[in-house]
Amino acid sequence: MDFLISVVIFTLSLIISLIKNISILIPLIIGMISFALTALHKGYSIKAVIRMILKGMNKSLALMPIFALIGFITAVWRASGTIPFFVYFGTKLMNPNYFILFAFLLSCLVSFALGTSFGTVGTIGVVLIVLAKGGGVNTSVAAGAIVSGAFFGDRCSPTSSSANLVATVTDTELYDNIKRMMVTGLIPFIVTVIIYLFLSKNNPINITDSALLNDISVYFNLNYITMLPAIIIFIFAFLKKNVKTSMFFSVITAFLICLFVQKMDFADIIYTMLFGFKLETENTLSSILSGGGLISMLNVSLIVLIASSYSGIFEETGILNNIQEILKKMSNKTGIYLTTAFTALVTGAFCCNQTLPVLLTYQLMNKIYVENNLTKEDIAIDLENTAIMTSELFPWSIAIAVPLATLSADPVSILYAVYLYLVPLINIIRLPMLNTHSKTIYCKRKI
Repeated sequence: MDFLISVVIFTLSLIISLIKNISILIPLIIGMISFALTALHKGYSIKAVIRMILKGMNKSLALMPIFALIGFITAVWRASGTIPFFVYFGTKLMNPNYFILFAFLLSCLVSFALGTSFGTVGTIGVVLIVLAKGGGVNTSVAAGAIVSGAFFGDRCSPTSSSANLVATVTDTELYDNIKRMMVTGLIPFIVTVIIYLFLSKNNPINITDSALLNDISVYFNLNYITMLPAIIIFIFAFLKKNVKTSMFFSVITAFLICLFVQKMDFADIIYTMLFGFKLETENTLSSILSGGGLISMLNVSLIVLIASSYSGIFEETGILNNIQEILKKMSNKTGIYLTTAFTALVTGAFCCNQTLPVLLTYQLMNKIYVENNLTKEDIAIDLENTAIMTSELFPWSIAIAVPLATLSADPVSILYAVYLYLVPLINIIRLPMLNTHSKTIYCKRKI
């Protein structure tokens, strides 16, 4: 009963935070305190509960340097002209008769390079939606295509915080996970391309130029060398080098481009890396390209740390055992992947963000995977194919509410963000494998 009360308190705080537009950190802290009180009520000492919280947080500490590097990248890629380059030439090369398809593919490219859905939507996404509105394209369809592309990279980019979170939580290799994501995401990607190709026929764009693009060429030197920071990420990913190493060299390269190509002052670049890039102009381009920086990742880091504390409490106290038993029975009947997808959906609807569903789904399902002789790589890819993608299907979730607000799009756009639900759906259609020892049908990929 005490656990149920804590869940109700946490849920109510989440609802209030959404209604009042309060930071998700507040309900997360309330939840942490509520579950800590539950542990105290079960007889654990204050010292033991603090140790549980710190143990849970410790699991995510390895992500903090990566988050810092992501903050640096999102700033210096803007300042160096890397992002403006992709936006400018990507849009220029777009075929007006296939605008929706190009919007998806261009968003995929930028999101894979940048590793953030919010950053993708806030840069190339805004440019594309402005073109769509001015060109007579259905904005809901356009926004759906942009969101699909944005979460393509959010799922499988080596610089993605969510991809690194899954790798850290499951103790798996990031690049091995990316390889599996590419394989399991191939058919959904192809189907998505076909759907957007069809939707493009009914949504040709009537204009091919914009004042925004002209402004980009005025304020930035779009030399091809500005692509180098992104190319480094791709090369290092291909070579399977440590993601922190690839991001570090990308940041250094972008720093030098800022200094020698964009002619920025040394002190200004350092300030940009810490506090984000800000274009000194009053036009629309400033609001589109400004952002990033170390400080921008502080909120994400705190969210992950506090959410991780839950796992320490849940693991030590065993308060999730009853739920795990229910899920175990469900997995025996429907299969482990479907049970994981169900758990991800429920936690996604309940938690209103992307981080906590990953942690909770892992916490609830990991034991079931182990008992069925499945590996940590199996649960990692299932988390990528479910929790990472399904959190955005709920309009009240921050994961999708922020991108939609940035694009000034309505929740109907989610229906057109087909990649989000094709990944979890298509991965249901796999050859099941029968474990003769547990009589449990589960889906184990051989990649």
